[in-house]
Amino acid sequence: MTIKERVDAFVKLGDLIRRLTEDEREKLRTQARAENNWFTPEAVDTALYGIEMNLYPDKLEEWINKYPVKEKNKTIAVVMAGNVPAVGFHDLLCILLSGNNAMVRLSSKDAPLLTFLIRSLVKVAPAIERKLQITDQLKDMDAVIATGSDNSSRYFDYYFGKYPHIIRKNRTSVGVLTGEETEDDIRQLGRDIFLYYGLGCRNVSKLFAPHEYNFSFLLNALEPFSTVMQHHKYHNNYDYNKSIYLVNKEHHLDNGFLLLKEDPQIVSPISVLFYESYRNGQDLTAKLNEQENKIQCIVSKSGHWPGSAAYGKAQFPELDDYADGVDTMEFLTRL
Repeated sequence: MTIKERVDAFVKLGDLIRRLTEDEREKLRTQARAENNWFTPEAVDTALYGIEMNLYPDKLEEWINKYPVKEKNKTIAVVMAGNVPAVGFHDLLCILLSGNNAMVRLSSKDAPLLTFLIRSLVKVAPAIERKLQITDQLKDMDAVIATGSDNSSRYFDYYFGKYPHIIRKNRTSVGVLTGEETEDDIRQLGRDIFLYYGLGCRNVSKLFAPHEYNFSFLLNALEPFSTVMQHHKYHNNYDYNKSIYLVNKEHHLDNGFLLLKEDPQIVSPISVLFYESYRNGQDLTAKLNEQENKIQCIVSKSGHWPGSAAYGKAQFPELDDYADGVDTMEFLTRL
């Protein structure tokens, strides 16, 4: 297949996703949740929207035209994560559009959605079938892309370190507050906090706020997201973390569905949002730089902070917004 034919294949996949009937979407939601109880209908719909919004010819062509793409036919093994729906799709897209072949190891927690996307891609472009395979045994590959936790990264390093590789570890995202946010701004920020129940690396798990920030305003403005408590796993996490803070007499704020705690750490437990104060822009820059290797994404009002996305946009990255800041397409085209 030529690169143009591969681009056309993904454009057709985007069209197919947009044309899904409600019955077809409901079937996908049911299948996804059967394997992973965190994958609610809203989570599945949001993930599919995040994919199809990038599968337009102008977006795809503008993106890949930045790279020396040619038919390489290297076999790239990709170990996909399963923390949020279809999280491994971007790697698959990069591998195939870079002119390489994909050897896919699915996560058992996210197999239905990725299987659907791969089968749909083959349906709209049958010739692409010979360029990809789904397997549990990774062998005879030329390079590896693996996504997991800090613990699993050591496993990946051991088994895949001899190959050219991208191995991703734990990351999280943070939000910058100024005190000038409106209720609507905070509600947009709430999407970055609560979508996928905080399980993704692009979920905001910590806020940086100026001294004397009015956190009561923030907690009240987040009230529309109180429905997260309807999920029993989230509810259990909230009850557990609240009991720990109460027993240990650790100062925290609580609006009935979110615990807000001052903490220098950057990764917070589910149902908890950490915060840290800053004195000025220089102080904030220093704090962010100190955690740079752990931060996936920064959000701020209207994206005013350098290198940040606007509130509500964390879970909708552009094609060139690469995980861990590592340019996947550059890696693949230079093999």
